[in-house]
Amino acid sequence: MTSPPAHAPAPPAAPDRRPPEEETPHWLDQLTPREIVAELDKYIIGQSDAKKAVAIALRNRWRRQQVDDELREEILPNNLIMIGPTGVGKTEIARRLARLAGSPFVKVEASKFTEVGYVGRDVESMVRDLVDTAVAMVRTAREDEVEVEAANRAEERILDLLLPESKPRPARTRSPEPSDEPGAGRDENGGIATEPQVFVAGPPGASPQAERLDPNGDAALAQRRARTREKLRKLLVDGHLEDRTVDLDVQQGPSISGMMLPVGGMEGMDMNFTEMLQDMLPKRSRRRTVTVAEARRILVQEELDRLVDMDEVVNEALDRAEETGIIFLDELDKVAGRQGGAGPDVSREGVQRDLLPIVEGCNVQTKYGFVRTDHVLFIAAGAFHVAKPADLIPELQGRFPIRVELGSLSAPEFVRILREPRNALVLQYRALVETEGAGLEFTDGGIEEIARIAADLNDRMENIGARRLRTVLTTLLEELLFGLPDQGTGEKVVVTAEFVRERLDKIASDDDLSRYIL
Repeated sequence: MTSPPAHAPAPPAAPDRRPPEEETPHWLDQLTPREIVAELDKYIIGQSDAKKAVAIALRNRWRRQQVDDELREEILPNNLIMIGPTGVGKTEIARRLARLAGSPFVKVEASKFTEVGYVGRDVESMVRDLVDTAVAMVRTAREDEVEVEAANRAEERILDLLLPESKPRPARTRSPEPSDEPGAGRDENGGIATEPQVFVAGPPGASPQAERLDPNGDAALAQRRARTREKLRKLLVDGHLEDRTVDLDVQQGPSISGMMLPVGGMEGMDMNFTEMLQDMLPKRSRRRTVTVAEARRILVQEELDRLVDMDEVVNEALDRAEETGIIFLDELDKVAGRQGGAGPDVSREGVQRDLLPIVEGCNVQTKYGFVRTDHVLFIAAGAFHVAKPADLIPELQGRFPIRVELGSLSAPEFVRILREPRNALVLQYRALVETEGAGLEFTDGGIEEIARIAADLNDRMENIGARRLRTVLTTLLEELLFGLPDQGTGEKVVVTAEFVRERLDKIASDDDLSRYIL
């Protein structure tokens, strides 16, 4: 009756490893656009129009998966442009959306790209970065599934290093005691047949003792080795052997530094050529003396490399990148130049024309194979203070059919940003102060005064949005954070309106000081 229950828990373990492949689509069908907006509201204040637009785009991806195969390929994502000043939440909305959906996400700046033929990054590198991100995501998920098994295998290999197989002593040429019978007590080389030795692990700090066994006592030797191995295992699990050193053979890839590689406008080929060389050149094995803790890290990674099938990882990663990938194209306004211009406007228009086929949908060569960008969601953003979306070439404008404007943030929004999000700056600084054994509390008046000063600085100087709050809080708590370790534990600091005015009014009212400090 005891054997069936022992095997009963095994069957549920198998299904638990497969859901990661279906986790995202299965979860998204439960997440309506209204619920997506509610999740974004936990971290981002305001900007309801932008949240609705990205929520609909995310839900449409699940809707597309429910359509017949023939029509599914014809349904393309509605790329969108978010227009608004810096610090209002454009990047955070896109990043939180990708994290919410479990999608591969990459943020690139359009101003870093150059037209084909110029020195700089080509636009296809964003797709390669997206695929690299997808491969890393899938590989991490696969490693989490086999992490326990890899740790167990690494533990066995560490035990093999601590307790190597016993070998007979080298044969000696002459026997100290002659024997009447020829060959008696000698090995095949004519030397004295030696008996294997086994070392029994004692308590920590005790020296190992060698026990000599009879050559015919193989069973007793195996039992002693098993008991010794279990003692070592217990010491290893309890952490008593972490500082002990072992000799470990480590595989090292060949160094290709100094070799002549393709340069200039061949970024993708450069990367593939480098990896091809590393695969062709033989790997070297080097023996290192490392601690058990370091050996565990090396061996666990080696076992993870053996257990994870990279072919399956790449196949799933390519599928994720093509079907659920999100590319956030920031500073698009920096490459929006008026048509027929001269000077830098020529290069800007060239970047737009290079972007066009990527956004339209094409095949991009990566080191893992070709990737189609037809169903990748592109979210562009920019302040568009000088240039306007209408300054983009018409073909590129048509590929971003949805445009959302994000409003500037004022003092009431700053108050909500300091109070409501799960990752609010007030909560972050409170947690930092608590690590020193002290306390930090913000009153309502103190929060409102911080928001008022930040909004006033944005009006008088460059408007950097909610990023001004971090600058104000850092300056406000600078003396506290500097002297906190010397003041001892148990102190509680209350940030009131008077506390804020006392430390910031002089700086905030002086334009010269605030320009350099705040």
